Amino acid sequence: MVSAESVVGLVGTGVMGKSMARNLQKSGYPINVFTRTKEKAQALLENGAVWKKSISQLANDSDVIITMVGYPSDVEQIYLGQNGIIENAKEGTYVIDMTTSKPALAEEIARQAAERDIHVLDAPVSGGDIGAKNGTLAIMAGGEQDVFNDVMPLFEIMGDNIILQGEAGAGQHTKMVNQIAIASNMIGVCEAIAYAKEAGLNPSRVLDSISTGAAGSFSLSKLAPRMLEGDFEPGFYVKHFIKDMTIALESAREMGLTTPGLELSLKLYQDLAVKGENDSGTQALIKLFERNSRVSDDEQATREENRLG
Repeated sequence: MVSAESVVGLVGTGVMGKSMARNLQKSGYPINVFTRTKEKAQALLENGAVWKKSISQLANDSDVIITMVGYPSDVEQIYLGQNGIIENAKEGTYVIDMTTSKPALAEEIARQAAERDIHVLDAPVSGGDIGAKNGTLAIMAGGEQDVFNDVMPLFEIMGDNIILQGEAGAGQHTKMVNQIAIASNMIGVCEAIAYAKEAGLNPSRVLDSISTGAAGSFSLSKLAPRMLEGDFEPGFYVKHFIKDMTIALESAREMGLTTPGLELSLKLYQDLAVKGENDSGTQALIKLFERNSRVSDDEQATREENRLG
């Protein structure tokens, strides 16, 4: 059972992880931290977090371990690699992977953890940097009900929409559903803004009208204003969204599903990455539409010149 004295180990303190860790600190939990770059954890260390020199040391010295890293390969190395979490965590430790990763990997981690009496949940999140800062993330969990109940006090600090979706891997599958829904929606938001501009409308005023109606979405209400302000700082990186969509597409294909909206969105974001936007926020997709719009205008002018002779 997780108590107020339980030591929480955090692996990964990037855009999302640092805010999640800070909220746990504010609630009084003792925190251990490991990241590849110690400087990224400096603010947490200044507030009392204890730095651990390795994954194995953090695993051995923590009662609960939360991981929030970049890619499935990172998750695999952290959990299943030599000197990883499964090998070094104490019996009875609670381990929560909040990275968006492969469902099959979550299942394998749970299988190996069970052999060592380690309690595991896969619990990816949605809500971006804003949700992480405000403690309002949507948390989609996979694993055993009693483990989910035991760690609920931690989840309630980080999120406010917290649902156990099923057995190990179910959290990751649910996150794939989330990313598929966002993928096509982001295209629609960008097209809508481009249309509003071309029609000579005030895009901000248009957003005021449509954000609370049937078109409403997180992307429209939270990310579209950033697009208009030219704020492309990452609440969620383009490169990580590409990773998520790739996992979703592979998982869909394994199940025999066709996902044309997802395929189009992945292609557009890959094009955006090629243009140097890998480390921008996902709202940077608007740049691709604006560039395409300018190209279309040039082509239209050339056609008009040719028509007039």
